Amino acid sequence: MHRFFAPSLDPGDETTVLPKDEAEHLTRVLRLGVGDTVSVFDGRGREFLARVIGAARRDVHLQLLTRIDAAAEPSFALTLAQAVLKTDKMDDVVRDAAMLGVAAIQPLVTKRTETTIAALLRGARPERWRRIALAAVKQSGRAVLPDIRTPLSLEGYLDEPQPALTLMLVEPAAGTVARSLAGLRELSPPSDAAVLVGPEGGWVESEWTAASGRGARLVTLGHRTLRADAVPVAVISILQFLWDAR
Repeated sequence: MHRFFAPSLDPGDETTVLPKDEAEHLTRVLRLGVGDTVSVFDGRGREFLARVIGAARRDVHLQLLTRIDAAAEPSFALTLAQAVLKTDKMDDVVRDAAMLGVAAIQPLVTKRTETTIAALLRGARPERWRRIALAAVKQSGRAVLPDIRTPLSLEGYLDEPQPALTLMLVEPAAGTVARSLAGLRELSPPSDAAVLVGPEGGWVESEWTAASGRGARLVTLGHRTLRADAVPVAVISILQFLWDAR
């Protein structure tokens, strides 16, 4: 069944309206019309079976029929603080993290990031990532849309209020200062957590020293050095396994 995003959806109403881009996708791309049955979700966890009762080009009205169960969310809220990667690799990270169930994605500009915050904003990259996240959520069955935040420097992010647990993935070369990620099974699952993943080339020593000084736990995936765009998928999957995501 085709799924559509309606951020204005109110469970107390009998009908809802799709945003213009979603409406155009329903009418012009999928060629659906009055009488067709779809599902609609609000990005905050609620989803309904609905019937199209009005369908102009960019003006679609839906009648809410019954509440349906969306894909279960993880039992903890995870923020992926990801150093911005080159070319379309960051797009892939956003897509995969959204499908895997993160609550938020915080793009970071670090010492080895080959862009600036100004360039990212000028190129409307956060808006692009939000569209990618929405497409991933629709495909995966989630009814929660992760928060794609405005890019920050690492220093700026560390100055922000932190969750119950902050982890920083470092390379094996960081030596004895980092613990194996498997050691986290000894901890009680946190209500919320953040994991910082570096760019191509990794963090510089001053960055992981600064993060450690702000309370971040330095962890490693093991003795292998993975591609930067492979690390987020691995670490999100491992944390969900260790902390028994539903």
